[in-house]
Amino acid sequence: MRIAILGATSQIAKDLILSFAAHSRHELVLYARRPEAVVQWLNHENLVPAYTVADFAAFTTQEHFDAILNFVGVGNPAQTAAMGASIFDVTLKYDELALGYVQRYPTCRYIFLSSGAAYGSSFEAPADVDTKATIDINHLQPQDWYGVAKLHAECRHRSLAHLAIVDIRVFNYFSHTQDIEARFLMTDILRAVRDKTVLKTSAENIVRDFLHPSDFYQLVSVMLAAPSTNAAIDGYSRAPINKTTLLAVMQNRFNLRYEACLESTGVNATGSKRHYFSKNLRAAEFGYAPVWNSIDGICHEAELILNSSDAPYPGMPATSRLPNLL
Repeated sequence: MRIAILGATSQIAKDLILSFAAHSRHELVLYARRPEAVVQWLNHENLVPAYTVADFAAFTTQEHFDAILNFVGVGNPAQTAAMGASIFDVTLKYDELALGYVQRYPTCRYIFLSSGAAYGSSFEAPADVDTKATIDINHLQPQDWYGVAKLHAECRHRSLAHLAIVDIRVFNYFSHTQDIEARFLMTDILRAVRDKTVLKTSAENIVRDFLHPSDFYQLVSVMLAAPSTNAAIDGYSRAPINKTTLLAVMQNRFNLRYEACLESTGVNATGSKRHYFSKNLRAAEFGYAPVWNSIDGICHEAELILNSSDAPYPGMPATSRLPNLL
């Protein structure tokens, strides 16, 4: 397959590229707003000259892509909050770029990286096949912009029912390549382990479902191989994890120290979500069968991070190291 990857500087895109390199023979063309950063990363991963890298201006001149994967967006809650309403323009611009291509070449598949936030900001219960997207249209808040931008994109895609467009909604994702300075719960936990500090976190026992990189690769691969369809699917692991259990496991495995606070200390960029995961298992109809559950995937990736540096951390042998993440 000849595949265009839009937004190749995205962390989840880079993880997918590494999986493609290890497990497939696909021809990848990597597009980015900063192509030089992609080339530098490919050199670091010893993948030059395996893949072509270009800026977006070159995309419209290309022909014969079998698939387009669109990862353009923001990578962490702080960036989401900083972008504000401009996320609408960014999402629309690159979505229209891909849609223009598949309208010219309707046999080309298009996979769009959506988000569980497309359901809205209310997750008192996990999403399922009957969950309706909810928007408080008369009281929109800045934390709504990201989810609404994804929802608008999905609505455009469903209106083009004759085209093979799949929206993959990612709720939570964790990889050992994650930017540990980003403001996610997991990166906050790992910084506390790394820096030997006390994690201050809200007492609310939220539930999350973390996709492992290999399961995300499997999910993309089955959608590329499945009969052409126009649909949205939710990403999920074998089982979610609640925060109380997660903190206890991280304390036991990595000597995490933490204390519960009355208020959240994290970045709330897309709204508070108590049960941010999905029981919509439609992806199984296409052959998706996740291997990892949330806690095993987290521990596996956390150990890769915490074993790869020069500074020992508590609870591990002196030869175990933390990465230089500056």
